[in-house]
Amino acid sequence: MTPREAGRRPARRSEGRTLARAVVPLVLLALTALTALTALTACTGNDAGTTLGVSTVSKPLPHLSGPSLHPDGGDVSSSQYAGKVLVVNFWATWCGPCRKEQGILQSVWQQYKDRGVQFIGVDQRDDQAAATAQLQDLGVTYPNIFDEDGRYATNFNFVGLPDTYVVDRTGTIRYQVIGQVHDAATLTTLLNRLLAGSAS
Repeated sequence: MTPREAGRRPARRSEGRTLARAVVPLVLLALTALTALTALTACTGNDAGTTLGVSTVSKPLPHLSGPSLHPDGGDVSSSQYAGKVLVVNFWATWCGPCRKEQGILQSVWQQYKDRGVQFIGVDQRDDQAAATAQLQDLGVTYPNIFDEDGRYATNFNFVGLPDTYVVDRTGTIRYQVIGQVHDAATLTTLLNRLLAGSAS
């Protein structure tokens, strides 16, 4: 080894340490972003680009029926509301965005329930007692079905939680709202269209 070569080695080690100091923060940043993305898609099961949006749909509403989560008990069935515009919302207590949107859903329900609109919640793959407690805690009064094994999701074009479907008076699903409903206008716009007899 020549003196010149010996003199170069420490410089290379120094360059390696500098590179490591630059790479480590980038790796940590990537891991943080991955964690955030995982949290974002935990409920939806989809990539971040498709977790929110309104899709136009045209398919018959699958029949829904099941035990009510409200204190009065009994069963809830979609056939009870034939001829009405329906909003069907899939949710669960373990889904944070579901809880965040329920106040908005309740508000829109109060605004439209006397105008020929019916809301139905479908609580899937959940703890029944916890679901009942959440509805009471948030003051949700529209009917909710307990779907313990999630069987109804297979009959819908289901993406993940939360997922909302808007159905016209003929029993045809016209809109699918994928992801959390962030504001009332998202639903009221769709309901107004269907009440006016238009799905465009």
